[in-house]
Amino acid sequence: MSTAQAKQGSALVPFGVVIAAGLVISVSIAAKTFERVKLGYGTITVKGYAEKRITSDMAAWWGNFSARSANLVDAYDKLEKDLGIVLSYLEKHGVKREDMNVSSISTAVLYVKDEKGEDTNQIEGYVLGQSVDLTSPDVALVTTIAGDSTSLIKEGVEFRSGEPQYFYSKLEDLKLEMLAAATKDAHARAAEIASNSGVKVGPPRSAQQGVFQITTPYSTDVSGYGRYDTSTIDKSIKAIVAVEYSIR
Repeated sequence: MSTAQAKQGSALVPFGVVIAAGLVISVSIAAKTFERVKLGYGTITVKGYAEKRITSDMAAWWGNFSARSANLVDAYDKLEKDLGIVLSYLEKHGVKREDMNVSSISTAVLYVKDEKGEDTNQIEGYVLGQSVDLTSPDVALVTTIAGDSTSLIKEGVEFRSGEPQYFYSKLEDLKLEMLAAATKDAHARAAEIASNSGVKVGPPRSAQQGVFQITTPYSTDVSGYGRYDTSTIDKSIKAIVAVEYSIR
């Protein structure tokens, strides 16, 4: 998959958008609600919580570079040379050419400005730009490439590196595990409350699933729309369910 269209500094998100879309459900949560219960009308309503640490198994990265000259052909020749340097850099780090995504060339015209700082009709030069991106299960490799890529500046390339993004590709399977754990936690909470109230927990009457929160480790950030942090390799995934049990 490619994010070449995100050249010139856009965040690379295609892989992340596909995964994050599957996580967003309609119920907001907050940590302070975990212990909130409702006892009455022959029911107990509790919220169950589950959390697990995961390690990203997919990483994505992009970088862009540009060349400028008073002559359009000279700018193109410089950009073509720089592309070769960039691709060679990636190959030396073990990236296969077929795994690299190279964008089309963008062109910007620079105009001479007048004494008021406004553009005139006189062309001063041209700026051509291009970007390259990759997505790989080799998380360590992508991290290294992102960290070292600005060394291309020493080779005369006007290069800008984007921040690597990290994802976990087995979220759909993990969601089922997390929901089961959160439901088990909800039942344990309901049983404890019922016991202290002199009643017993019966069958569940309804259940509602909350959004998943995927955050940096130890983070307390939550969102009603769900979170998906892509800045760290290690993450925490949190799930919550609200279950209404009958009591007897």
